[in-house]
Amino acid sequence: MNISTFEQDKLAVQRIRSSREQIYEQLSKVIVGQQNVIEEMLISLFAGGHCLITGAPGLAKTLLVRSISQIFHLHFQRIQFTPDLMPADITGTEILEESTDGSRKMQFVKGPIFTNVLLADEINRTPPKTQAALLEAMQEHQVTAAGTRYQLQEPFFVLATQNPIEMEGTYPLPEAQLDRFMFNIQIDYLPEDDEVAVVRQTTSTKPEPIEPLFSGEDVMQFHEIVRKVPVADELIRYAVRLADASRPGREGAPDFVNQFVSWGAGLRAAQYLILGAKARAIIAGRAHVNADDIQTLIYPTFRHRILAGYRAEAEGVTVEKIIDQLLEHVKPPV
Repeated sequence: MNISTFEQDKLAVQRIRSSREQIYEQLSKVIVGQQNVIEEMLISLFAGGHCLITGAPGLAKTLLVRSISQIFHLHFQRIQFTPDLMPADITGTEILEESTDGSRKMQFVKGPIFTNVLLADEINRTPPKTQAALLEAMQEHQVTAAGTRYQLQEPFFVLATQNPIEMEGTYPLPEAQLDRFMFNIQIDYLPEDDEVAVVRQTTSTKPEPIEPLFSGEDVMQFHEIVRKVPVADELIRYAVRLADASRPGREGAPDFVNQFVSWGAGLRAAQYLILGAKARAIIAGRAHVNADDIQTLIYPTFRHRILAGYRAEAEGVTVEKIIDQLLEHVKPPV
């Protein structure tokens, strides 16, 4: 018996909703706490976006990414970004190969970027030239080498971790690269009780293995389902106005933006804000987006797209505070 597309979509939505607790249950085998971090990562994966995870060393960023790739049963590759890393170490390189008949030809050897989930570990410890090797792959899902384009397998995610830029040996990511990340997720130190639980868990027996819950085909279907979630035009306009209000020097820009912001959020910010809101609605068991979805996700969506100026730094005005003021300035639809 053939199942209609509508019924397939309905079953997929029900599966997304019911699997939320299963995902947390699997992750709890190796991860303690960090519920907001996990939820934002899941939203980006269901929406098909790349993620930047910012936090100090030793906060289980790498372990979290690896565990999520295991749950989704996706091929996983990790690149440790270092100052001497070259672009070819990421994308691959051509080598001269000799065949059995004695002839020689150039053969492209694929790099670790040819995977489903690429963990770019400590991405801001390598110079901008090497960071830029990811740009084409993140946007076009392809790699160009020696004039030949190689398509990446789907689904494809870049989950990058970075240390706070105040730390030694870091290179700030270019704005064009930052804009290709759907979210910038902040991961912080755990409360004392959770840290006690981590120490107890990691110094006793090995944790149970994580069981895969999905396949790559499931993830591709989830991407299609998320895009079908309806959004009222008033909410789309709300997201666009939030992004527009963050840009200094424009007519009608708020005073605090002109004072404290050097560069604001572009159009991609509004696109990712709506796409993330759709994924959050489905995960929460709703068939539509509301203003709370947008107001919650504006922080991971905007925090790497708003560049605070010198005056903000001098007066202690953080990007988080600027986003707070944006939410107060731009009123949500009734």
